[in-house]
Amino acid sequence: MTEKKEQQAVTNNYPSALSVVAREFKKDKVAFGSLIILVSLLAFVIIYNLYTFVSGVRAELLEVDILNRFLLPGEDGYLLGTESGGLSVFALLIMGTGNSIMISVIITMITVCVGTLIGLVISYYGGKVDNIAMRIIDFLTILPFLMIIIVFVSIYRGYGIFSFIALLSSLSWISIARLVRSKALSESRRDYVLASKTMGTKDLSIMFKGILPNIASIIIVEANLLLVTNMGIEVALTFLGFGLPIGTPSIGTLLSYARDADILVNKMYIWLPAALMILTLALSINYIGQALRRALDARQRL
Repeated sequence: MTEKKEQQAVTNNYPSALSVVAREFKKDKVAFGSLIILVSLLAFVIIYNLYTFVSGVRAELLEVDILNRFLLPGEDGYLLGTESGGLSVFALLIMGTGNSIMISVIITMITVCVGTLIGLVISYYGGKVDNIAMRIIDFLTILPFLMIIIVFVSIYRGYGIFSFIALLSSLSWISIARLVRSKALSESRRDYVLASKTMGTKDLSIMFKGILPNIASIIIVEANLLLVTNMGIEVALTFLGFGLPIGTPSIGTLLSYARDADILVNKMYIWLPAALMILTLALSINYIGQALRRALDARQRL
C-alpha cells in the first residue's frame, strides 16, 4: 500500500504538458511577448474582417476611387493613406493579413493531416509498402514545386482561393510525411506496439492511440515551421503575380507595389506596413515555435 501511495504521489507531482509549456513561456520573455503580439494581431484581424463582412462594408472598401489615389497617411481620414486605385492601405493590409493567415493555416492543417497519415501508414507496415511509398515521395520531392504553381496559374486564369489552396497543399505534405515516417519507424518497433499487435488491437488504433501521441510534439513543432513557410510562399507568389486572384487582398499584393521605383522610394507608406506585418508575424511564430520546441523536448529543457 505504501509503494502504491508513493507511486501515486509521484504521478500527481509530475507536471502536465500545459504547465511545462506555460513555465517555458514564463522564462522566455521574448517568446511570451511574441505570443501576446501574435494573439493581439490575430484578434484584431479577425474582429475587423468579421465586422466588414457583417456590416457589408467590405465591398465598399474594395471599390476603386481614382479621385482619392495616393493620399498621404492621415489625409481625408485614411489612417495609412491610399494606393494607386484609391483604396485604403489600412483596409487592404488588415484584409490581406486575414487572407494570408487563413490560407496558410488551412494549407498547414491539410498538409499536417495528410503527411502524418501517410508517414504513419508507411512506417507502421514497412517492407514493400515503405519501399514503394518512399520511391514515390522521392520522385515528388525532385519536382519543381514553385514552377508547377507558376505554370498552372499562367495557364488557368479562372482559379480561385480554394484552387490555389489545393494546389499549394498538393505537394506540401512531403516534408512532414518524411519526418513522421523517420520518427514513427523506431516507435513502431517498440515493445508496446508489438504487445498491442499480439493482443489483436486494430492497426488504426495502434497508430493513432499508441504511436501518434509519442511523436505529437515533433509534429506540433514542424507544423509551426510549416505555417511560416506556407505564409511566405503565398506572399512571395502573390508578390510575383502568381498568387491569389486579382482583386483578392493579400500581404503580397501591397508588397508588389514596391516593384514600382517611384512607390518604392517616395511612397513607402503603401508597402512598408505590409513588410512590417509579415516580418512581425514570421518572427512571432518563430519565437513561439522555439519555446514550444524546448518545452516539448525534455533534453532541450535540461
